[in-house]
Order: sequence, then structure tokens, then C-alpha cells
Amino acid sequence: MGDHVYKVVEIVGSSSQSSDHAIEQAVAKASQSLHNLDWFEVVETRGHIVNGKIGHYQVKLKIGFRLD
Repeated sequence: MGDHVYKVVEIVGSSSQSSDHAIEQAVAKASQSLHNLDWFEVVETRGHIVNGKIGHYQVKLKIGFRLD
């Protein structure tokens, strides 16, 4: 493995299904405009409560990608 330089961005994914789905949605969307994605880190998990139930999940991610 050679030497690499990475850029890290923070994004927030959201889903009414699950926190895992929120992560998957966020990574899929990021991959549409960012290239060389290598890793992600979950920084924060939160959600919205509606009538005593989970309305949706929000997950803040750090995404690392290699610079060209």
C-alpha cells in the first residue's frame, strides 16, 4: 500500500427505517459526487420522536476519501 493523502468531510444521513439505512443512504449519496471513498466513521446518532415513537433517524458521518 502506497502513501495516501485523505480529505475528510462530515455529512448527515437520515432515514425513517433505521440508523443503518441512514448510513447507507448517506454513503450512496456521497459516492455520487465524491470519488475514491475509502472509509466512514459514525460521529453522532440522533433521531426525531413523533407521538412516542421514532419518526426518523439521523446519523452524522465523517467520510474519508483519497485525493488524486
